Amino acid sequence: MTSVLESSGPIVLPALLLCDFGHLAREVERLEQAGAQALHLDVMDGRFVPQLTYGPVVVEAVRRAAQVPLEVHMMVEQPELTAVDYARLGADIVTVHVEAVVDPVPTLAAIRNQGARAHLALSPGTPVDVIEPLLHACDGVLVMSVEPGFGGQAFEPVALDKLARLAAVRQERGLGFRLGVDGGISTETIDRVAAAGAELIVAGSAVIRSADYAQAITELESRARAAS
Repeated sequence: MTSVLESSGPIVLPALLLCDFGHLAREVERLEQAGAQALHLDVMDGRFVPQLTYGPVVVEAVRRAAQVPLEVHMMVEQPELTAVDYARLGADIVTVHVEAVVDPVPTLAAIRNQGARAHLALSPGTPVDVIEPLLHACDGVLVMSVEPGFGGQAFEPVALDKLARLAAVRQERGLGFRLGVDGGISTETIDRVAAAGAELIVAGSAVIRSADYAQAITELESRARAAS
């Protein structure tokens, strides 16, 4: 199931945060039928970020409904306490914020030991220098192009510089981590993030608020592939 996450070329991961949670399984089915190759789940605790969303119960329900890989993006304090739980529930990627954990390496190793991919997320105000010493220990980096936990923000171009720098470091060191981006993705920004090196591209309202999921995903991925 995780081969799509490891293959070359950009893909769009629709974020479920804005979907109809009253018909969650149906929403997952609609997204998969529309061509979604993976899905993104935002876990927020109301402390690391102001918003409170959902936790293991919802992730487990999505795992039962979904046939495609799942990324769980943990926007929580002390993610080292619960990251392994999401891997055990069937998350294919567990992403923790470098700003939220004192020593990410043991947490990343614990996630990997459960058979999941271990990714690090980087908020807009955090420089790439913070994450560079950790790149050997992770399977991917999620560059935030908006502040985590706040909806409706404009895309921050600083993400482009970070993606390009991380892509260059990856090549220089011969590493194999995947590059992701999250926040403000639309038909106006996806070509730029793909050109900068993004491969796992999280899209929220650009898909979920569209009239046609399939058309939205197809257009976004076509633009990303053309720019990459």
